[in-house]
Amino acid sequence: MKRSLILPSAFLALLAAALPAASLDPNNPTGKNGLILIDKLGHYARFADPVTYKELSSIELEVAPHDLAISPDHRTVYIPIYGDGVYGRNPHPGHTIAVVDLVSRKLTGTIDVSPYQGPHGIQIDAAGTLYVTCDLSRKLLVIDPKKRSMEAAIDTEGTGHWVAVLPDGSKAYVANKNDRPFVTVIDLKARKVTGHVPAPAGTQGIVASPDGRHVVAVDNGEPALILIDTANDAVAGRIPLEGNPRGAFKPRYSLDGSKLVVCNLGQSVNILNTADLHGKQIVLPVGKDPMGFAISPDDKTLLVANHGDGTVTVIDLQAGRVVTNFKAGTGIETLSYF
Repeated sequence: MKRSLILPSAFLALLAAALPAASLDPNNPTGKNGLILIDKLGHYARFADPVTYKELSSIELEVAPHDLAISPDHRTVYIPIYGDGVYGRNPHPGHTIAVVDLVSRKLTGTIDVSPYQGPHGIQIDAAGTLYVTCDLSRKLLVIDPKKRSMEAAIDTEGTGHWVAVLPDGSKAYVANKNDRPFVTVIDLKARKVTGHVPAPAGTQGIVASPDGRHVVAVDNGEPALILIDTANDAVAGRIPLEGNPRGAFKPRYSLDGSKLVVCNLGQSVNILNTADLHGKQIVLPVGKDPMGFAISPDDKTLLVANHGDGTVTVIDLQAGRVVTNFKAGTGIETLSYF
């Protein structure tokens, strides 16, 4: 007779405390089951072995898939179909989100977000609700993926391109690249804009810290980061990026929150120590036009998607050194362990 095991709440609390903070954040995913790579230029979702990096299978998608969000149970991945252009020049914008089953690794359907256009940045909360920016429509969509329907369309007051949702799902921060000089703050419970964080040159990528205390936005002008205090939604500081004359693109925290990594529009990645964000940075060479990160479940390996040359750079995150690189698709923008 099989005996069921019931864990006392005190034990569960201790277990949660022992896990990396980011393991409780659905927007900082990792896992041992596989590796998914979103090939924006090739129009595929590609699956690879997470150890050997050998491609195992692929799914053809509509034009220009960009970002991804993985469900909290790691059974489903949601991929916005942006369209055949880029920010500011997207002549045939998409209006769907592809739904892929991570167990069978097959496309199981789509979510139509019409009449809104250009779904791009995507986040998910612990309950599985999706939050998707549509820059052309200037909206943040709230989507129930089980019903495959929209619950709300919140005006972002700008052409929001990327979005960061706090780990507790309370607020979203929308990066307006160059048409509004602020980061839009949205109360996700009230579903309305509640603030603006000054960013005079606009912002590129954006990410929430694993503990939810800060949001980091990439300055769209000079090579620098804008540190936002989420308690008062004010700028807490600016962090210049070393060795980066062209500006940066997208940030990501390590699973334990001890490191902040930033990919640059040239061919480099900065690694910052979050205990001293103004301390010495590690700057590593990578491939052309790095755009996305994946972090292994042991928090030791950082993968960098080099969108411009169809490669992925493998970095030893603890040692701060490049290990190798491998060929992957035509142009990967986003990738993740799952």
